[in-house]
Amino acid sequence: MTLPKEITEAFLKELDKHLEELKSGNVMSTFEIQDIAALLYIHPTHLSNTIQEELKRSPCDIYEEKLMAIAKELILTTDLSIAEIARQLTFDPSNFSKFFKHFAGITPKKFRDAHAA
Repeated sequence: MTLPKEITEAFLKELDKHLEELKSGNVMSTFEIQDIAALLYIHPTHLSNTIQEELKRSPCDIYEEKLMAIAKELILTTDLSIAEIARQLTFDPSNFSKFFKHFAGITPKKFRDAHAA
């Protein structure tokens, strides 16, 4: 396995671990690229460039996609309010609604209501 592939796998592993902790409510803040880079003992720019080259997507895009999947899962499978889900995912509730609508095209409440019917 090449070094870029090893870095990419390690990044995805650390990201998934962090997101699982976020999903379960065990972290108070979200990782940034420099946090994961520090865990992997590489420079943030090198990590970002490697991920972009290997996956043809930025680390931010990957993070947002995975975060949206978790948000949708929590909305559909828990009785938590949208505000509680937002806080669990370290968002201010109004910013969470904007983030969610940007990626899903509808608000979290409309998403929940549409899938509850």
